[in-house]
Amino acid sequence: MTSYSLRSSSPAKTRADAVVVGVVATSSGPRLCDAADDVTQAYGRRLRAFLSTMGVTGKAGESVKAPTRDEVNAPLLVFVGLGDDAADPVAVRRAAGVAARSVPNAASVALALPADTPELVAAVVEGHRLGGYTFTAYKSAKAETTEPTDVVVLTSIARRAEAVAALEKAEILADAVALTRDWVNTPPMDCTPPLLADLVTSAHKAVTKGRGAPKVKLEVFDHEQLEEMGCGGILSVGNSSASPSRLVKLTWAPKDAVAHLALVGKGVTFDSGGLTIKPSSSMVNMKGDMAGAASVVAATLAIARLGLPVKVTTFAPMAENMVSATSTRPGDVITMHNGSTVEIANTDAEGRMLLGDALSLAVLEEPDVVIDIATLTGHMQLALGDKVGAVMGTDDQVPAVLAAGESAGEQHWPMPIPEEMKERITSSKVADLLQHDWVRWGGGLYASAFLREFTGGLRWAHLDIAGKEMNLGGPYGHVPSGATGFGVTTLVELARSLSEG
Repeated sequence: MTSYSLRSSSPAKTRADAVVVGVVATSSGPRLCDAADDVTQAYGRRLRAFLSTMGVTGKAGESVKAPTRDEVNAPLLVFVGLGDDAADPVAVRRAAGVAARSVPNAASVALALPADTPELVAAVVEGHRLGGYTFTAYKSAKAETTEPTDVVVLTSIARRAEAVAALEKAEILADAVALTRDWVNTPPMDCTPPLLADLVTSAHKAVTKGRGAPKVKLEVFDHEQLEEMGCGGILSVGNSSASPSRLVKLTWAPKDAVAHLALVGKGVTFDSGGLTIKPSSSMVNMKGDMAGAASVVAATLAIARLGLPVKVTTFAPMAENMVSATSTRPGDVITMHNGSTVEIANTDAEGRMLLGDALSLAVLEEPDVVIDIATLTGHMQLALGDKVGAVMGTDDQVPAVLAAGESAGEQHWPMPIPEEMKERITSSKVADLLQHDWVRWGGGLYASAFLREFTGGLRWAHLDIAGKEMNLGGPYGHVPSGATGFGVTTLVELARSLSEG
């Protein structure tokens, strides 16, 4: 287990196995960031030539290792690029993530990155924690690398209470993102709806046990209870599977709450497409279709650990979309929790059925704001790629989500819900709503218009994170290959902003 701490020591004199130094790219060549001034002084006039010889430029994502002689106490320097803005928390977070992967076998590491404000301290800690994340539960031969025992963030504000608080907050956020990554990375055979509900139960117990732990109420509803509740949307998806559906509800209700936030996350633990079956290649990463549920659960536990004065009511509907004799058929009509009837046209558009029921349940809690997050549509992945999420909803809520994402260092983009979508979703000849209409254009906008029907006119935003839940390429910044945990920090930051009015 790695321990993180703050220290005001000199990076040139600190005794660590490795010292990580931030490098800024400037028009006149690379320079070490201000946090490493004494390293600059230690090398003196030789530094420029040394950096040039080692190929150091300071560009974002760069990492160069260099053994030292007598210039600094540490035997190894690791230069990581910050790009051209050393004061940008996003750049610092990403550089810290690169650093975590660049020093795999050092017992102690000192980080000389920009950290002269609480915000930058948090960025360094969060970035390093998340950049070093690995998932090896199913590896029979573990990689021959060891995590550092001690990581020290070198900062001039090490003794200030707000800096210590920033470190603690960053550790809680990193825990939440790592938890989400763990669940999304878990193979679907070990993450069916009942098993995912068990994982949530275990995580809840770990957070709430002990004296002084936050009090978060947990409720798990099984198949029979969902039938009694009239959750036809969830059951229409899960009835195809041998693993029965679940609905997890978490409630964080501090006495000093100044606002009430409802979170809803899609939890399709595996998506075959149902009778509208997916192509084989499209199923490979469908274990990640429960990332929305994982995100809202992890975010809620983090909000509770942070003690934010916001009531949070969270719904995580869980189902497995399989192919069987009990699968929902195209043409079937499903009655949702709120009484609306829905004609099924595409069983691979299943997420909106889970979310419709869960949003309806959330509305009954009378929250101030409702946020849902889901790996919902390939349309948004085509539109925005694999690093930018889409945000749709009411005009009074979308800007708040975008601002939260910017503060959290996650990229989101606003998308509209055009009025003509209302005609499309109500075009069924036999039911109140048409689940899908097979028009190729604007499918992501159609899905959000469908979800809006279950929000009761409340302030609401929908985050479509399809393609963002898994990084199918190589690691970058503080994001590893595999599950990303995208969306968690945005949700926590949104709660924080509500707590401040």
